[in-house]
Amino acid sequence: MKKFVLLLSIVLSGVNMWAQDQEKIKETSDPEETVNEEELVLAYQKYKDSIDDTFNYKTGNVVLGDKLALLEVPVGYKFLDKEQADYVLTDLWGNPSTKDEGLLGMLVKENESPIQVTYAVEVSYSEEGYIEDDDADDIDYDELLESMQKDTKSVNPERIKQGYPSIELVGWASAPFYDQQNKKLHWAKELKFGDYDENTLNYNIRVLGRKGFINLNVIGDMNVLDDVKTNLDPILASVEFQSGNRYDDFNPDIDEVAAYGIGGLIAGKILAKTGFLAIILKFWKFIAIGVGGAFMAFKKRIFGSKEE
Repeated sequence: MKKFVLLLSIVLSGVNMWAQDQEKIKETSDPEETVNEEELVLAYQKYKDSIDDTFNYKTGNVVLGDKLALLEVPVGYKFLDKEQADYVLTDLWGNPSTKDEGLLGMLVKENESPIQVTYAVEVSYSEEGYIEDDDADDIDYDELLESMQKDTKSVNPERIKQGYPSIELVGWASAPFYDQQNKKLHWAKELKFGDYDENTLNYNIRVLGRKGFINLNVIGDMNVLDDVKTNLDPILASVEFQSGNRYDDFNPDIDEVAAYGIGGLIAGKILAKTGFLAIILKFWKFIAIGVGGAFMAFKKRIFGSKEE
């Protein structure tokens, strides 16, 4: 059953996925195999709905962590708490658990499900110290991008060794922008995985606080960039640290200062082990496996083996 769930969960297209892939399925199916495609579609939909019905989505105001921050779920989205988000990431998407590494929850579009989603927003917290922002106005983002591209290339041998595709940082999908007044930073990268045709969007949002920052990581194909940009302001406005945890609550006598500033946060040098690399390892299967392949695998699982 777990294998079925994994196969179902990697399907990324919207409601028109079935119509677009029927010809491909018919052309590549075993000619000796008799399959009622309509029944298969209905079976998939029923199974997807049965899983989706187990989720308890939240809207409105949600307290994150131990009164760490307040999330006002943006219009057009719904929220899964920490336990449910971990279930999606591990049981459905087949990733290592991150609930003990700062995971706070997940946002998905209100008309979508984690099983059939265009993009998701993972919400987490990193307590890495107070990030000084004095360098924000002095950063050469073109130079920073070149450094990041080299760093990305350097992790490929280890990724390939672990059985993952190589990554190329193509460039900025949206150049870094730091809101000095509200202590919020956002930028987006365009990434290419191995030989996959569709490039990947990784939209990064950071909300700075007294002892660290909240991450809102948007992962999807490049074709969702306009959608994310349209909803960027509501997403940015949705999270605020609560009193005692805000950036202005920093106390230099007792609080630690992070070993990097805004430039280091964007480049991810300090977060190489648990940040950039972990995020990309976590989501690459979710993004990169094609709809046709996922549906074919689902079909094969049902009809291809009498034992299963």
